[in-house]
Amino acid sequence: MQSFTNELIDLNELPKYEEIILENPHPNYWKVIVINISIFFLIVAIALTLFILFNKDFKAYSLAIGIGYLILVIGTFLLYSASFKKRGYALREKDVVYKSGIIAETTTIIPLNRIQHVALDEGLFARFYSLATLEVQTAGGSAGNMRIAGIPIEKAKIIKEALVKRLDL
Repeated sequence: MQSFTNELIDLNELPKYEEIILENPHPNYWKVIVINISIFFLIVAIALTLFILFNKDFKAYSLAIGIGYLILVIGTFLLYSASFKKRGYALREKDVVYKSGIIAETTTIIPLNRIQHVALDEGLFARFYSLATLEVQTAGGSAGNMRIAGIPIEKAKIIKEALVKRLDL
């Protein structure tokens, strides 16, 4: 019978995930983001315009509402642009790494032996640019899941197959 051991881990000996060279989403994915944001803000603009037209009390504030709306649109595009530049992913021998965020940077590392399901999602506009989103799901619920968007579809299929083969082991 083996005796129980619980040795200290030297933190300096652990691999540094910060040093991983991450692959960025395909540049065409920015176009998909712009299309999606533009459609959303177009719908909001139409709804806001109708609200102002049919509500006489708000007509006096229409210029201020319009300026506020424009600032919101510009701010959203700037935030998404900065966020897009910070995204990256890597498929390594023993795990999958995904990094995102500008205000709060998040790095998710999922060991391959924790993956339970891998799916490929092609949105309407992403499909137009031959891009896909790779969804990696674990037993840990939605907190342990990962969505990597903006991967060229052929590359995403190869990554999915590599991960699915690991599931069968």
